[in-house]
Amino acid sequence: MPPPPRPHPLARSNLADRANGWLEASWAKGWLSHPPLDPESVFSKASQDFTAEDELGGRSHEDAQDFRTRLTRLCHAIEHEARLNSLGRTIAHGQIVRVIRQRLALGRLWRSAPTMLQTGIAPPIIVVGQMRAGTTRLHRLLAADPAHCATRFCDSWQPVPGSPIDLRPLWGGIALFMARRMDPWIDTLHPFGAARADEELGWLASAFDHGAYEAQWHIPSFTAFSEGSDASAVYREFGRILRTDAAHHGNAALPRVMKVPQFAEDLPALLALFPDARLVVTHRNHDDITQSAASLVANQMAIQSDDVDLGWIEREWQRKIALRAERMNAALKDFTGPVARVDFDALNRDWSSEISRTYDALGLKLSEGAAQAMAAEQQQASQSAHRHHRAAYRRFSAHRR
Repeated sequence: MPPPPRPHPLARSNLADRANGWLEASWAKGWLSHPPLDPESVFSKASQDFTAEDELGGRSHEDAQDFRTRLTRLCHAIEHEARLNSLGRTIAHGQIVRVIRQRLALGRLWRSAPTMLQTGIAPPIIVVGQMRAGTTRLHRLLAADPAHCATRFCDSWQPVPGSPIDLRPLWGGIALFMARRMDPWIDTLHPFGAARADEELGWLASAFDHGAYEAQWHIPSFTAFSEGSDASAVYREFGRILRTDAAHHGNAALPRVMKVPQFAEDLPALLALFPDARLVVTHRNHDDITQSAASLVANQMAIQSDDVDLGWIEREWQRKIALRAERMNAALKDFTGPVARVDFDALNRDWSSEISRTYDALGLKLSEGAAQAMAAEQQQASQSAHRHHRAAYRRFSAHRR
């Protein structure tokens, strides 16, 4: 049964409130220790089962230092700006410890199997566009083509391959079950599935890029630092994880369809990594993008903070969207490879024609098998709770006027 409509942009579930209260009481009574958020403590906790060599496994000293600097900056911003409640602090601590452990585990893997990092990758198909501009739908339609491959949700957020049995779909399913209990509206914001094709946001988050974190927490100093920093080290790590994932799944010869809205902001660094990529650029009405983005961010922040400024979120994401558009357009001027442009409303009206036009622009062949697989994907998407989100944020806007 679907959850009742989200009553307000800053609404949160009763379970989130109860969990927050229980954590506060547990800390006050000494049942649980207060989770630290200083970089030294979280790195020490996360690295207990690893060696110093694992931090450099497969990486340069420059890339290792970039990660440490981002960790320090992020922890400072969370501690001094985010105004997290008890649940938010616990979530932040858990996320940062998990990222560090995964990074060290990848380093250990690359020390033992360095050939994974030499895996050849077919030229990818990269969906570039603003968040809430139809990138997920287009990404999954293109990924449905048997001639392509894509990244599973569980592999994005757990990039270390399981061995000998890969249990990541199971753990991803458990994580989504818990997330849906804590946030009953999550599937209206993004249609999830543990083993479904999904964006590589987790790979960027594993290098402490700001995209995943600025959508959860009020951390303007970290956002400003990351926006003003060279993203090359982040994308070098991204490339290492991609080659590892391709080697593990044996699909390196297939063009991978990739998408993260953050790509629009970092397109020069991404194209330096994949100069032979094909690009699919999405477009949507500016007001719908900003309203939908603010609604998503408000939902995430409200769970983890009792002091969320909805007006600030709206202003910030207007700025973010303008910044991403400026950087994306500047990078596209210098790109000479194949580019297809897809309009959100046109995709809604006639997805099949838009896909055919996209394949023509990219110089790709659309097979009958691909068309059938895309039709099945479109049918699944048409039944998703995600289709209710536009009505929700428009209702929020009407109530505020």
